[in-house]
Amino acid sequence: MITSINPATGQEIARFDLHTKDDVEQALSAAAAAQAAWREKDISERVKLLTSIAKVLRANKDRYADMIVREMGKPIVEAEAEIEKCAFNCDFYAEAAPRFLGDEKVEANASESLVVFDPLGVVLAIMPWNYPFWQFFRFAAPAFAAGNGSILKHANNVPECALACEEIVREAGAPEGLFKTLLIDHKLIEGMINDDRIAAVTLTGSTEVGAIVAGQAGKALKKQVLELGGSDPFIVLEDADIDEAAKVAVKARFTNVGQSCINAKRFIVVDSIADRFVEAFVKGVKELKVGDPTERDTKIGPMARGNLRDTLHEQVERTVTAGGKLLTGGKPAEGPGFFYLPTVLDNVEPGMAAACEETFGPAAAIIRVKNEDEAIKLANSIEFGLGSAIWSKNITRARKLARRIEAGAVFINGMVASDPRLPFGGIKKSGYGRELGSFGIREFVNIKTVWIGPAKS
Repeated sequence: MITSINPATGQEIARFDLHTKDDVEQALSAAAAAQAAWREKDISERVKLLTSIAKVLRANKDRYADMIVREMGKPIVEAEAEIEKCAFNCDFYAEAAPRFLGDEKVEANASESLVVFDPLGVVLAIMPWNYPFWQFFRFAAPAFAAGNGSILKHANNVPECALACEEIVREAGAPEGLFKTLLIDHKLIEGMINDDRIAAVTLTGSTEVGAIVAGQAGKALKKQVLELGGSDPFIVLEDADIDEAAKVAVKARFTNVGQSCINAKRFIVVDSIADRFVEAFVKGVKELKVGDPTERDTKIGPMARGNLRDTLHEQVERTVTAGGKLLTGGKPAEGPGFFYLPTVLDNVEPGMAAACEETFGPAAAIIRVKNEDEAIKLANSIEFGLGSAIWSKNITRARKLARRIEAGAVFINGMVASDPRLPFGGIKKSGYGRELGSFGIREFVNIKTVWIGPAKS
């Protein structure tokens, strides 16, 4: 049994029966059969499904956004934006997939040969709760376009959203069985990975869970794409536009109540301008409205679960005990639900909890450094390597520094965000493989060489 809880109230929404081993078997068989037929369709036919999915998402945006708010507490304006982003992603791949997957001609040994892109099969998608629609559709749109099928194992605290993903794909006209949501115990995952009908695995989640799934998939010799944890640095150099950097920093840290792998978490600021930046940053944080996520002016809703709030509070307390200075927040909000006050910690040093662990919630760490070299060294000093940001008016300087940062993405004078047009993913313990862009759609294909010799009569 899965119980859906409203994190704004702590009250139960609904209960859902788990799917059984028989349900898993039926889903695997149906997906394998549907995908075998789906892969034979021309890509021009397959992308029509994506266009239809985008229409279904937009036609029901209010209902799906309300579902996100209810199940994981995202403020309503951000929830609506999530649904629109899913639709945009589908529209993008509907247009771009034929180009990304078109045969490529190669001259080799005086022969005109081809590189072609065939689908792998049925992909098991293990997805998190923090962007319950986006996390799935950013994978599914290119996967369907490439000719793959999928089975979704979603996070157990968003079962309504998980089932809605299946509803959307079905209403859009997907072949029966091509995609299925399964509400299952995590103990069934390894058996699915080992099943020959699963060709590959994609997972977005914690580093710890990623290591487990990677081990299972590796043992089964299955392709994996892993997008895991992050503690993104937000580097502010002495020549930055301080006011703009501080304004964007507030959004970069506190979007989605700070519950994103690519939220900026470590604000690495050069000493000479640190006081000015911190003053502007804290002022912006204090202006954030904490409250009912259904209200359109709310910026900070509840955290998704009580245990996540407890973990964040414990990290904040350990940082303060170690010498970090609490400037604002630092405790759960009074009243029902899993609210935590937006928090800023200054004078954070390497080795403190907020400087080296992933703080998955509304807490920011200010780390002061002497110069750009110390900033880059500190940015690279931890196990994560997902996103990063550099703020400087000297773009030539910033571009050179970007090459020195160990991360899957560097945003100069901007906030790290995923975009269907750009590859997305990390290095080190933030995972491997890429989603989105032309690189993402080629993760779950067989890149096949077709060598063509001269025809003889």
